[in-house]
Amino acid sequence: MITGHAMVCGVIGNPVGHSLSPLMHNFYGQALGLDYLYVPCHVENGRVEEAVEGAFALGFTGLNVTVPYKQQVMSCLADLDDSAKSIGAVNTLIRRGDGYVGYNTDADGLGRALKEHGMEIAGRRCILLGAGGAAKAAAYLLMREGAESVAVLNRSLEKAEMLAREMNEKAGRPLMRALPLDGWRQLEGDSYLAIQTTSVGMQPNAGRAVIEDRRFYEKISQAADAVYAPATTRFMEYVEAAGGEAINGLDMLIYQGIAALELWNPQVKVPWVVVAHVRQMLEERLHG
Repeated sequence: MITGHAMVCGVIGNPVGHSLSPLMHNFYGQALGLDYLYVPCHVENGRVEEAVEGAFALGFTGLNVTVPYKQQVMSCLADLDDSAKSIGAVNTLIRRGDGYVGYNTDADGLGRALKEHGMEIAGRRCILLGAGGAAKAAAYLLMREGAESVAVLNRSLEKAEMLAREMNEKAGRPLMRALPLDGWRQLEGDSYLAIQTTSVGMQPNAGRAVIEDRRFYEKISQAADAVYAPATTRFMEYVEAAGGEAINGLDMLIYQGIAALELWNPQVKVPWVVVAHVRQMLEERLHG
């Protein structure tokens, strides 16, 4: 039940009409009996600072931030968490006395999704496909959780080199190396954990994979694709055809939202049964 004392949160972006966050968060509020409301907030270009100040004046407990404002919003905040500083982007704001503090829950969402499916990072040789914003969150997670090594494969070698250099500095060791997409042929052995962070294979351009050579997939034993529509991407099909295990990005989406909810409500822990209900609800919404 929503009362005059309700905790109000929301998501800012442009556009926001496609966002699944209101559906997820309002379900959590109902399922957990919280006095909680989550609303979508369309913010026009150039008005991010006004939006943040307005939300603070209106008493919003927190906000999620989606494209294209994950970097722009950083200059509007009172402080940044280590995750946001390391990733260089913010997707969650938490109200403090003098303003909002910026966090990034993308890495935690990916980490929880991997653990849910028994995919451990510590001590693993890893492959990271992509070097954009999602890749940076994944790279931060792999560094934080103790990967043995990470090969960053990207169409632009320069971008891959920038990401690898930045994460190696944070790790204090040569953890990551940058390679062009066809550089996978230089990788020795197999049983890699692979994380696919590019938009290749996403609807409406399903049916493609960032690397089409099936020999590449023989090196992978476990994989996660950040894409969640379609439910089974071409990347996943290739991994599974080569005998590996693959998951899509839906659980990453769910768990990054849960991480934000739990930051806003430190006393709340979302139980597994609620997660299962949300997963089913989103699958029906996305895939019919």
